[in-house]
Amino acid sequence: MTPTTFTKMHGLGNDFIVIRGVTAPAPEVITRLAARHTGIGFDQLLWLEEPRTADTDIFYRIFNADGGEVEQCGNGARCIARYIAGNSQDLDRVWKLAFQGGVINALLQPDGDVAVSMGEPDFSPDSLPFIANAEAGIYTVNAGDDMVELAVVSMGNPHAVITVVNIDVTPVEQLGALLEQHKRFPNRANIGFMQVISPERIRLRVFERGVGETSACGTGACAAVVTGQRAGKLAEEVTVELPGGELRVRWAGSGAPVWLTGEAVTVFEGIVDL
Repeated sequence: MTPTTFTKMHGLGNDFIVIRGVTAPAPEVITRLAARHTGIGFDQLLWLEEPRTADTDIFYRIFNADGGEVEQCGNGARCIARYIAGNSQDLDRVWKLAFQGGVINALLQPDGDVAVSMGEPDFSPDSLPFIANAEAGIYTVNAGDDMVELAVVSMGNPHAVITVVNIDVTPVEQLGALLEQHKRFPNRANIGFMQVISPERIRLRVFERGVGETSACGTGACAAVVTGQRAGKLAEEVTVELPGGELRVRWAGSGAPVWLTGEAVTVFEGIVDL
């Protein structure tokens, strides 16, 4: 047995295990550990490696519960920042988190929350990728026997956002499963269902790629807000109500990064055999 220390964390119930190591586990090991009844149970594994450049604090990789590696996770990034900051109360320090797609900045907040700069959204279909003849604000896609209107955006990972009247009665599991693996999303996609309450507030449920519906999705919150802003429905700063709680998203528009703010909670530490 090779014991490995892990930390269980969550952001609004979107839960993770954080492990520092050299060689990430095989997909079947991740799936075994992610099992809710027979393993530790988590939505994603946050795998941390030593920084690859002197101007960054950590290098991270993200693996979904099905063992597949994904590009980005907003709730996960906040938890990583909280993890490496430890007991620090330095509100002025900018924590530099590197991943395969670049570097994001993180700031500790006076109320204990963590803010992360998720980069600039990319609305081009090729960035997800999403198969389309040209870029548009809204696309029409078949979902079984129905036609669905959705917006698409990359927040470092692929998202589709559907505006609905009431998310409580929306068939999130059914539509999410159909659209996540739709042929127009060659690398699959995260599917968000957004209900606009006011220009400053939305409700959101997200069916995450390789996981299913989660209690919260940070990049999904960013995707919903920026597509809503682009459609002229939302303000610069928006509170996002998710099943697990609230996140705050701020985007000043084209050329600016999207800032995501919310909790990052340590639950417990343990030892596991990888």
